Amino acid sequence: MKKGIAALAVVLLAAVAYYYLGTGGNAGTSPYRTAKVERGGIAETVLATGNINAVTTVQVGSQVSGTVQRIFVDYNSPVKKGQVIALIDPRLLEASLLQAKGNIGNARAALERANVLVIDAERTYRRNRELIRDGFVAQADVDSAQTAYETALAQKKSAEAQLTQAQGGLSAAETNLRYTVIYSPVDGIVISRSVDAGQTVAASFQTPTLFTIAQDLTKMQIDTSVDEADIGKVKADQQATFTVDAYPEQNFAGKVVQVRSSPVVTQNVVTYNVVVQVDNKDLLLKPGMTANVSFHVRDLQDVLKIPNAALRYRPSEEKKPEEKKGAGGQRVYLLGKDDKPKEVSVKGGVSDGKHTQLVQGDLKEGDPLVIEEVRKKQGASGGRAPGMRFF
Repeated sequence: MKKGIAALAVVLLAAVAYYYLGTGGNAGTSPYRTAKVERGGIAETVLATGNINAVTTVQVGSQVSGTVQRIFVDYNSPVKKGQVIALIDPRLLEASLLQAKGNIGNARAALERANVLVIDAERTYRRNRELIRDGFVAQADVDSAQTAYETALAQKKSAEAQLTQAQGGLSAAETNLRYTVIYSPVDGIVISRSVDAGQTVAASFQTPTLFTIAQDLTKMQIDTSVDEADIGKVKADQQATFTVDAYPEQNFAGKVVQVRSSPVVTQNVVTYNVVVQVDNKDLLLKPGMTANVSFHVRDLQDVLKIPNAALRYRPSEEKKPEEKKGAGGQRVYLLGKDDKPKEVSVKGGVSDGKHTQLVQGDLKEGDPLVIEEVRKKQGASGGRAPGMRFF
């Protein structure tokens, strides 16, 4: 009797070992991963990337050539409108101003001489016209006097023009001398400095940029590139959210202020610039940061939604169920009570990237949809547990 009980115990232990080791302990575990049909809200979004910039950025340059004598500001320096931020060596321009003043003196003296010549020529011309009546002078003398008078008038006009030209030169010299003092044109913060003290700047062909000043860093904007397939969904005044690499866990809010119509073509890809206004009162955002933007196109509430992973899933050949005749379009696989997937044709609507609105399909809330096949790990090949002996 005891031997019979012992034999039965051994058989039972062998069966248990075979169950766990021969099947890998996976008996009763579904070979599919599923996600349920849910009911709730879903938002349609358009994704884009862009760069954060100050709303108003002013490039401050030098209108005159020369050596930078002093610099009064640096990166991140706050400045006020009219504040002196740099000086150009003024000595050459001071010499030009003295020369212009000398030209003014010469031009005035030349005008005075021209006035004297006009008065003398006019007097001679009038006297000869009176003397010719009495026959004291010849007509040729009168004509010569008239010519001299008209010539003197012309020389006077030339002297006046030279004086005007000299005055213009003086005004230019005074202006250039004033340009040696560089002022901030706006209130803001210096975000870029391109020169150092002692460096020579040349303004012969174009104005060299010395500083870049952001007028107000508490108000920023994002210049995004939206694909042509999505640009029709983006409108002014739409809300947008975005993230930046510096703060990956934080979402920032913005609003669309402009959808520009000019296309940007890069390697045959057409995009459009959409400007998003951003409040940066905490000064966390800096010019040049890359922003990943989501434009909120529309929001739907209390709708059935299916996971996008279920729409992407396709069964492997060994687990592929029999397909329905005429089935096409979007489809998902509903896991039945018999642990077998059943193909269901569906029609999707709005998608937020993770879920898609269920517009049409024989599904209800809570239905498990297959999203992935689970490969079981291989168990022990033998039918008995290690160390176990059979009698």
